Amino acid sequence: MANRQQIEDWNGAVGERWLTYNDWLDRRTAAYGRDALDAAAAQPGEAVLDIGCGAGATVFELARAVGEGGSVTGVDVSEPLLSRARERAAALALPVEFRLADASRPLFAPARFDLLFSRFGVMFFDDPVAAFAELRKTLKPGGRLAFACWQGPDRNDWYRWPLRAIAEAIALPPSDPDAPGPFAFGKPERVRQVLGEAGFDAVELRAFEAPFYLGEGDDPDAAAADAYDQVMRVGPVARLLAAQEPAVRVRAEARLRAALRELARERGIAMMGATWTVTARAA
Repeated sequence: MANRQQIEDWNGAVGERWLTYNDWLDRRTAAYGRDALDAAAAQPGEAVLDIGCGAGATVFELARAVGEGGSVTGVDVSEPLLSRARERAAALALPVEFRLADASRPLFAPARFDLLFSRFGVMFFDDPVAAFAELRKTLKPGGRLAFACWQGPDRNDWYRWPLRAIAEAIALPPSDPDAPGPFAFGKPERVRQVLGEAGFDAVELRAFEAPFYLGEGDDPDAAAADAYDQVMRVGPVARLLAAQEPAVRVRAEARLRAALRELARERGIAMMGATWTVTARAA
């Protein structure tokens, strides 16, 4: 089954971690999502699909933009995150719909949506060309696509820097930059190729940068401790260290703590976060 690993992860430990720290993650990624929402320019009365909507933060923004005459559907593979999204929607009294499904599979009638949107939800498809081709079918003629995706890890210190800190203690495994994952669309040429083969045109990528606060606190010690906690809860470092012998893990954790403390300032630890805001139209 396509995307099986992602579905298992997001309904297992990964999904539970993101649910636990969802508010923290929403705050850290809000600026990047806002830039993509501005580019999407959802209009009153439009029908919108939010792909990989998670716990619903961008669904609610889109719902406010399209108003009572429009509609917003959020789709995600993670039942834990969608449960939170439904709770939040009920509390906000917003008329939105959530679907537990793989967005790369046939789900909706052709030409149903004016806009496809995603904040970091489209980089995980096993076959991205096939997934976007299926999604394109759901767009009305001339319909729009807008999404935020991370630039490469070399442009995102919040991801790269903790790995570099523990690399002094353990050997980091090789990685495939095009494999499904947060940086699968880091290369502009790959984004253009995938979308072009899927039937989109007018593909544009705009670089966007904003600080990513890895840790916050009332003083540098508190900020460093907060950063360490978050690095060990969400992201690749915790998974890598979990596979190490106890003595190796202790050394790596000590190096990480010391390195984070060196970076900490009064307001916290701000690192580079760089995304592409991608827009396109159905050909």
